[in-house]
Amino acid sequence: MRFMIIVKASPESEAGVMPSEELIAEMTTYHEELHEAGVLLEGSGLQPSCKGWRIHYSGEQRSFVDGPFAETKELIAGYTLIQVKSCEEALEWTRRFPNPAGKGKIGEIEVRQLFELDDFEPGEAIERCRELEGKLGQ
Repeated sequence: MRFMIIVKASPESEAGVMPSEELIAEMTTYHEELHEAGVLLEGSGLQPSCKGWRIHYSGEQRSFVDGPFAETKELIAGYTLIQVKSCEEALEWTRRFPNPAGKGKIGEIEVRQLFELDDFEPGEAIERCRELEGKLGQ
């Protein structure tokens, strides 16, 4: 089972304020522990939304919108991707996640399970996805 630990953006992360050395050290220790346990797949921080864009879809029409985006609480500042044996194991790991805003501050993470190909009905498109997944794993 794969889970994404989503770090919610804050006004500071959206302003481009870099995390403190203390927070970087805490996050590094946490990611080292995940790695040593064999459950870490990937993790990274994201640049502020002013360096990003969105594509809006309306039927076949697409429109481009440059960042920054107003609703900070709806934005993502970073993520960690883990693969564990159960929801309970994912919950235990996420309870140990350092406060992404720093000690004593208000921060938030969201945890979401990823779909696996076995969650979908078998079909040609799913088989193509399996083939692609195999190529990516090489």
